[in-house]
Amino acid sequence: MELVAEVRQLLADVPCAGLDELPGSVIAVAPALGATEIVIYVIDYNQTYLVPLDGPGVPRRRPLPVDASLGGRAFRSGRTHRRSGRIGRSWVPLVDGCHRLGVLEVATAGGSTKLPDAVHGLAAVVAQLLVSRRSYGDKIERVRRREPMQLAAEIVWSQLPPLSFTAGRAMVTGILEPCYDIGGDVFDYALNGDLLSVALFDAVGHGTEASLLATLCLSAYRNARRCGLDLRDTTRSVDKLIHAHRPGSFASAVLAELDCATGALRLVVAGHPAPLLLRGGRLGRVLPAPTALPLGLGYLSADGPRVIEEMLHPGDQLLLYTDGVIEARSETGEMFGTDRLVDLVTRALADGLPTPESMRRLVGAILRHQNDQLQDDATALFVEWTPDESANQGS
Repeated sequence: MELVAEVRQLLADVPCAGLDELPGSVIAVAPALGATEIVIYVIDYNQTYLVPLDGPGVPRRRPLPVDASLGGRAFRSGRTHRRSGRIGRSWVPLVDGCHRLGVLEVATAGGSTKLPDAVHGLAAVVAQLLVSRRSYGDKIERVRRREPMQLAAEIVWSQLPPLSFTAGRAMVTGILEPCYDIGGDVFDYALNGDLLSVALFDAVGHGTEASLLATLCLSAYRNARRCGLDLRDTTRSVDKLIHAHRPGSFASAVLAELDCATGALRLVVAGHPAPLLLRGGRLGRVLPAPTALPLGLGYLSADGPRVIEEMLHPGDQLLLYTDGVIEARSETGEMFGTDRLVDLVTRALADGLPTPESMRRLVGAILRHQNDQLQDDATALFVEWTPDESANQGS
C-alpha cells in the first residue's frame, strides 16, 4: 500500500525526536489523509482501557473501556470499526505482528467513514514507532499505568518479551496477573530457524525476593539457550545456577521446544502443573508431569530431568499455566480449576476470537472468580502450531 509523503516523513522524523512528539506529529498529517483529527490510544496493563496519548494540538480524550466502546471492539477483533454521523469516526488497530498495542481514532468531516489506504499505512508506522522507541523514554509506561506499580512487578515486566508473538507457523500468547504486583511468575520465548523455545517459571515466594529469583531463572535460561545447550542440559544449567546463587530457593517450570517444520514437541516439566494439549477445539490430553524436580532442587535426585516428546497435529495448541490460575478461589472457597480453564479457552476459540483476545478474556474470568483479589500470581502461556501460514492471518 502506498504511503503519502507526509506519512513517509513521519517515519523519517520521529525516530530522531521521540515518543513525546509522536501524537503531535501524527495529528499534523491528518489533513493529507482527509482527516480532521487523529488520536493515538495505547492499551493499559490490565487490558481493560485504551488510554489516549496527549501532546501539543492533540484533542483531549477520555480512556475508552475495551469491553464497551467501538475503539475497544477494534482492539478486541483486530479489525477497523466505524461510526457515521456529523463527524465520522473510525478506530484502526495498532498491531505489531499479533502484539496488540492500541488503536488510532480517525475523525473525518461530513460524516464520511471511508478511509484512504494510507491511514492503515500510518497505523503500521505508528505501531512500529511505539515498539522501537518506547524504551528511550517513560511516556508510554506512564500512560499505560492506571495505578502505582510495585517494585516486584517493575522488575518482572522489564524482563519480559511482548505478550504476543507470531511467526506464521507458530503463535505464542502470554498473560500475567495481578499486573501491578506480580512477583515470581515469568515466561520467555525465542524463535531460531524452525525451533521455537518456550519457558514458564514460577519462583517460590512473594514480592521482590520472588521477582529477583524469577529474574535469575529467566537470565539463566536465556544464557543456556543462547549457548546452544539442548533442552535437557538447559534445564540442568538453570537448576545448578539457582542452587549456586540462591541455595534453598526453587522454581517450578516448563521448558519446551517446538520444531515448527515438523510439529515435534519436547518438554521438561519441573515440579509444575501438567501442560494441556488442545486438539480440534477441545482437550486432547494432559501431558505427563512432573518429569523433573523443581529447578534448584535437582541435587536431591540422582536422576536428571526427563524430556517427554509429543507429535503435534496442525492446529494443536499447548496451554501452560501456573498454579495461581487453577487455585484461584472464590469467596465461597471454590477453586477455579482445570476444567473451568479448559472450558473458557475452548469456548473462546470456538467463537473465532484471536488468540490474544481469548487469553485476555481468561484473565478477566480469573479475576472475577476471585473478586479481583488474587492471592497468588496467575500466569498462562498459549502456544499454537499452524504449519499452514494462512491459518494465522488476522489473529
